Amino acid sequence: MADENEYHSVFFIATLISFYFLSTLSSTGAQNGGFSIELIHRDSPKSPFYNRFETTSQRTINALRRSIARANRFTRILISKNEAQSEIIPDETEHLLSISIGTPPFEILAIADTGSDLIWTQCKPCLKCYKQDAPIFNPNSSSTYKTLSCSSRQCQAISGTSCSTKANDGCLYSISYGDGSLSKGDIAIDTITLGSTTDRPVTFPNSIIGCGHDNEGAFGKRGSGIIGLGNGNLSLISQMGSSIAGKFSYCLVPSLEAGRSKMNFGTNAIVQGPGVVSTPLVTKTSDVFYHLTLEAISVDGDKLELTGSSLGTTEGNIIIDSGTTLTILPQDFYSKLEALVASKIDAKRVDAPGVDILSLCYEAQPDFLVPNITMHFTNADVKLSPLNTFILASEDLSCFSFGTYLNFAIYGNLAQMNFLVGYDIENQVVSFKPTDCAKE
Repeated sequence: MADENEYHSVFFIATLISFYFLSTLSSTGAQNGGFSIELIHRDSPKSPFYNRFETTSQRTINALRRSIARANRFTRILISKNEAQSEIIPDETEHLLSISIGTPPFEILAIADTGSDLIWTQCKPCLKCYKQDAPIFNPNSSSTYKTLSCSSRQCQAISGTSCSTKANDGCLYSISYGDGSLSKGDIAIDTITLGSTTDRPVTFPNSIIGCGHDNEGAFGKRGSGIIGLGNGNLSLISQMGSSIAGKFSYCLVPSLEAGRSKMNFGTNAIVQGPGVVSTPLVTKTSDVFYHLTLEAISVDGDKLELTGSSLGTTEGNIIIDSGTTLTILPQDFYSKLEALVASKIDAKRVDAPGVDILSLCYEAQPDFLVPNITMHFTNADVKLSPLNTFILASEDLSCFSFGTYLNFAIYGNLAQMNFLVGYDIENQVVSFKPTDCAKE
């Protein structure tokens, strides 16, 4: 069951922009070729989604439900017969980024989504606009904003666009939503500015954005847009291009009280030193996700091979995603893993009322001990700590933070906490380094 403000959509713009165009983007303001920005958790007081009346356990349950909504979306994308379609559900992810669009910069606090690739926001003038708490971007106030013509090389490189009937022959996009909602607007270029942790802004001129003027339906009013960080050519990562050498990383803190999470770019994103392990990043042309290859999972040294399971050991069999809370595995493999984990725990097993996805739970006693779990990716053994593998669903309930959903696999953000996770798109690898992210 998804939160009531979550909505379903279908994004019809394919990610088919040429590498030549994307590589023309450049940045100014970065120090030594690298910079870092703050990742804002959706449940922190800095977030528009923050609800001070929610308890910690309520926030946990809501995050678990968003995991299933997100897995459901990914499944539909991957099985879609139309490879030019993907889907956006802004309320389902866990982190936000503050970026600015235009000159002078207009701040947008938007969803950071490694599962999509469009940078999109609602724009004035509004033919029809949904209610949005934050101010709406006015492109007329930006001296660097420019709509693309339908005959432009950039527009022609994007599949699924249409042409305006007005004199300017503008390049248009159209988003249609599963609940009947819609968004239509201009494909444009403008300057994107990121405020780095050194207080020295970094700008990216001529970035492609979607500027929505006709937006109708059940949109959540608390967000200001989406920042696509996926593997498609329209994402912020791809549009940064050679200026960050295809490198970004993040370090997720284990709790809101522990500190702030960071996202790094360029030379700041290089993951190196003792304890680093790296695994190949598998690129699939049919989607914008980041795929890894999971070969086995060990529990206290007992290795459970994927051979014979529906997940298999084919390349790219699991998506790594910072927006999904749980680690999701297919039912047949998950059942074996759960049984193996349960056999290693000497504690009273209990049910988790109202949380169907958490099927392996125990009374959270002070002496509760959990087994050591290692994820065996190709060429990389990632040893997880208890905070990666068990979650407090309530004050007296500790549950295994892995779950199952259809024939699908996602490496979620609980398993990534207190790891510096680095993506090197140019060399096609993802690296993991055990790190105290609150001190990073």
